[in-house]
Amino acid sequence: MDTTALRSAYDTLLEVAALPGLGDAADGGWNADRILAHLLSVDASIAAAALGVVSGSRPAFDNRISLDAWNLDRIIAEHSGRADLIDHVRRQAAVLCDIADQLRAEAASTLVPSLILSNGSLVLDQPIPLAGLIDGLAEDHVPKHAQQLLALRAPAPGHG
Repeated sequence: MDTTALRSAYDTLLEVAALPGLGDAADGGWNADRILAHLLSVDASIAAAALGVVSGSRPAFDNRISLDAWNLDRIIAEHSGRADLIDHVRRQAAVLCDIADQLRAEAASTLVPSLILSNGSLVLDQPIPLAGLIDGLAEDHVPKHAQQLLALRAPAPGHG
């Protein structure tokens, strides 16, 4: 697989995550730490699915654990702060990309039963190719969370 787009999406997200002034969501949604914890959970699940396919097992992908408040709080508590979370996302994204870079076409095309929820709504409940899960991160998931982080930025003085 070509992970150029995924690596670029993560570079952008990590730049945004490191910006000063990321506060709480105006609508009561996730703060930056929760978004980063969510990304860590999703990336680990997809990496595990990819390694499972390579090992010959038939894993499934279910993102509900990456939405669970208790799990996100657990992940946040395991880090010493935002910089530590950002560093962990950076390292884990590199691992996921390294795994994807090594996938052969047959493994990348293996159908993975997938259940994806977002904001309490069902997004997907069907098998999709492993490559689709990984490419979906680059095409949709990571850029959306980068925008979500950017929206947490406090307005500049005199502009709000």
